[in-house]
Amino acid sequence: MSTIFGDFRHPRQMLDSQEYDGHLSIHDDQMAEDLGFSGAPIEGPTHFSQFVPVLHDLFGDAWFERGCISAHYQNMVVEGEEVRVFAESIENGETITSIGAEKRDGTPVLTGTASVGPDYGETEIGRRLARLRPSDQLVILSDLEVGRKGAANPENVIMDFDQNMGQMYPFSLNEKLKKITENHPYYTNTDNPWGKPVIPLEMISVLTQYSGANSGFRSRGPAVGLFAGQEIKLIKGPLFVNHEYQLEREIIALSESRRTESNWIKTSVYDKASRELVAEAILNSATLKDSYANYAADAAALGKQLD
Repeated sequence: MSTIFGDFRHPRQMLDSQEYDGHLSIHDDQMAEDLGFSGAPIEGPTHFSQFVPVLHDLFGDAWFERGCISAHYQNMVVEGEEVRVFAESIENGETITSIGAEKRDGTPVLTGTASVGPDYGETEIGRRLARLRPSDQLVILSDLEVGRKGAANPENVIMDFDQNMGQMYPFSLNEKLKKITENHPYYTNTDNPWGKPVIPLEMISVLTQYSGANSGFRSRGPAVGLFAGQEIKLIKGPLFVNHEYQLEREIIALSESRRTESNWIKTSVYDKASRELVAEAILNSATLKDSYANYAADAAALGKQLD
């Protein structure tokens, strides 16, 4: 088995003015510095665009219809650093491969799997979910529970070329396409197998987060979070620009580490007109304990044991 490498690229930062819960995010330089990071990180799914040419070569157009990328984020990337992606080659009939991304100096950026359905195999996020143990020490996420559905299910969403995607993503698809790390003709051209412009893989993450504030999944704060892992699975794709979809959300796991508390949310994407399930996304959003000023006091009030 051989490894297929993409070229080194320079991912761009587009979230320096991102806001949520009324404050700037970790993608702001000062906020990142205050939390002990060397600089404001580029959002994890930005790196997904670099995989598309490699995975299109491996799986053909089926990648855009039934592709699944599943990744655990390992180290942050700041603007100016170079990143390349890689994937293991596949034999005839294989539908899953290992993937990764690394900086110029070899520092790992992410690790994961890529596959095509209907049998997507054992994905990176699937493996990690299977290993989780229930936590009874949550503080920031103590008001949430596994199985809770989104308060606004279903949420109506659409992504047009010139549509600003809100405070969480203060840019449009056209603005992203000007800075996207790796472009593809299917994103803007109707001369493709489906006759419609396709939403880029990394922007599916934006689409599924666009109306997330309506979910009702409120945690204690203000506190700063980051993406720790993510899976985007196309079931009856592609997803198209200027096409109406509906989202339904569910908390499927809650977990913690020494530094973070994590909320694992599955977002199901339905075609609004047909109500067919066309995609699913799982996001492991980790909140930094040190970023919540009342963490110790709330822990004591809740009777939680701090390390």
